[in-house]
Amino acid sequence: MYSEHYGLSGQPFQLTPDARFWFESRTHRKAMAYLGFGLAQGEGFIVVTGEIGAGKSTLVAHLLATIDKARLNAIALVSTQVERDDILRLTAQGLGLSTRGVEKAALLEAVEQRLDEETRAGKRTLLIVDEAQNLPVSALEELRMLSNYQLRGRPLLQIVLLGQPEFRDKLASPGLEQLRQRVIATHHLEAMARDEVEAYVRHRLALVGWSGRPDFDEGAFGALHEASGGIPRRVNQIANRLMLQAAVDDASRIDAALVEAVTRDLDADSVKPAPAREGVLPLRAARAPAVAANEAAPAALVDPSLDRRIAALEARAEEQEATLRRVLTLLVEWVEQGSADTSYRTNAA
Repeated sequence: MYSEHYGLSGQPFQLTPDARFWFESRTHRKAMAYLGFGLAQGEGFIVVTGEIGAGKSTLVAHLLATIDKARLNAIALVSTQVERDDILRLTAQGLGLSTRGVEKAALLEAVEQRLDEETRAGKRTLLIVDEAQNLPVSALEELRMLSNYQLRGRPLLQIVLLGQPEFRDKLASPGLEQLRQRVIATHHLEAMARDEVEAYVRHRLALVGWSGRPDFDEGAFGALHEASGGIPRRVNQIANRLMLQAAVDDASRIDAALVEAVTRDLDADSVKPAPAREGVLPLRAARAPAVAANEAAPAALVDPSLDRRIAALEARAEEQEATLRRVLTLLVEWVEQGSADTSYRTNAA
């Protein structure tokens, strides 16, 4: 591994969130300021959104590492597409309550009682819900109802919602007007600027004992910013491969050309979904294309069972068509005969 090759004490560009590697970019500094303001209010909802890999989970990890656990009981949930009863049970489990076989009414009472106990003990409760864009409106409404719990006018629960950019559109939907009115702070995590990408890389390397080898050319950071779009997780992904390639080459310097080469390799390694194949029924008039004598015919064109099935379908279609013509002929004759009989009776009268 490159960490041993360059004498590093750990992996500086791991993809999983780690509070030790917290880097305060301009947008993350603003996010922490909004979180601090919201937490000082002690009520309602705080909403933080950002692109995939923008650092939302790292933000939460940093928050959890810095809060006073004697005064704040923080519960972190990673939501999936769960309905209102499931989000309630997840919250109850986060509070340490048993949910097996418990009816919803009893569970709501148990949650309120536990929140009341925490408040009387001098601790506030903060519920952090990640991937909030996956929550249906019913689950978000259940969270709003939980935020209503109070003790002598003091809220028992405050909620932080983290989500991808589309969560902002969901939050703007007509069915969530009451929840929107309870949002006291919101922030969208932006991508890092070019100068921040350089500071970010050097910061993470310094935390694992980097001594300057390999070093980076000035152009390398520009290329890294362009390739990553300033998204921290993407920076980590490319930088991790850069360090590995540099170790393989025993390089002491990383330049823009290496960044571009590594980026091309990563793009080539990315799994791209195969184009969807449309189901097309064979037309009766369609015929297999001719195959030259010196070419191998595709298996699908020479499958005898397929030819037999197509022939059977064509014969059945012709039979149904002939039957339909006979029925129509009889119907026309019957109508004409009926008209003649009516005319005869009218004249006779």
